[in-house]
Amino acid sequence: MIYALSPLAMSEKQLSALLSKLNDDAGLREKIKDVADLDAAVAMAQEAGFDVSKADWLKHQAKQSMGLSDEELEGVAGGKFTDGCTGAICN
Repeated sequence: MIYALSPLAMSEKQLSALLSKLNDDAGLREKIKDVADLDAAVAMAQEAGFDVSKADWLKHQAKQSMGLSDEELEGVAGGKFTDGCTGAICN
């Protein structure tokens, strides 16, 4: 049986692989520290063979720093927000 991975699963795998590589490769880690901005970091990651986007990276950072669930992050990425009192989705 063949299972297709969703684009989200693929991007998460790529970002996870990149983060693992950064942990193991001091040279790449130093290079990426010296970049001017996130666009340059993404370009460097892509040049190193990782299929990641700026959105992937920002989503990962938000999840790490704020502890948001995947559902909450999808809502933020889609421009939805929840009403603090009822939890209803508002557009």
